[in-house]
Amino acid sequence: MSAPILNVKDLNKSFGAVTAAHDISVAIQPGTCTGLIGTNGAGKTTFVNMITGYLKPDTGSIEFNGQNITKMTPRDISRIGVTRSFQIPQLYASMTTLENLEMGFGVLALMRNKRGLFVGSDKPVPGYGNQTIRQLAEEAMERFGLSAFRDQVTRTLPGGTRKLIDIAMAMATKPKVLLLDEPTSGVSSEEKFDIMDMVMRVVKADGTTVLFVEHDMEIVSQHADRVLAFYDGTIIVDEPPESALKNELVLQYIVGNTQALSTTGQNDA
Repeated sequence: MSAPILNVKDLNKSFGAVTAAHDISVAIQPGTCTGLIGTNGAGKTTFVNMITGYLKPDTGSIEFNGQNITKMTPRDISRIGVTRSFQIPQLYASMTTLENLEMGFGVLALMRNKRGLFVGSDKPVPGYGNQTIRQLAEEAMERFGLSAFRDQVTRTLPGGTRKLIDIAMAMATKPKVLLLDEPTSGVSSEEKFDIMDMVMRVVKADGTTVLFVEHDMEIVSQHADRVLAFYDGTIIVDEPPESALKNELVLQYIVGNTQALSTTGQNDA
């Protein structure tokens, strides 16, 4: 077995009297897809926030490719290859799909060459050969099936389309690890399976390691190689989906509540 791309050891995080993470240790192998399940408040999003630098653990460590990233900023973590999407898409609502993606690649250019933000210019983006910001944005739209929405303002688009734009922007840096926080929440039942299929085709083609938070167990069973079940700030089950989703602890503490919550759109902690 190869060395883990992500190695989490003894993470603990509390908010006052509330324990959001308790002695969490897990190693993630490169190229895998891990589903994070649990009821709202179980600690899934806290786990994602700690890995991506938006929260600092009280104790414990997080390593990416052998490098300790526990105290790094979200921007620095993104720069070295760990990025995320958000439960609520982080888009510029008054801009078009193309303009949002140009902003994403423009920020990437700024991070890499320190020369400024060249949105829509013919400047090549470091690390992408001679491709310009505009070319990369057009390519991203094609890969994620967004070309039909090229010139539409994002606030007018369906929830699933906005999710895809957000994920496409997260993929702009060619991450080695991508964390998706509830990629199908707020998305219609007609959209969500197609959206996950599209996302997984892109990330698998790129060899990206994926961790995704999800309440829909059918989505988990279709796309996860491994399931981490969270309950009360701990991982209570770590198994392949075939056995994890039938595990008595998952059935008792998660599946019934998760099925009810999947129709409410409530947020996780």
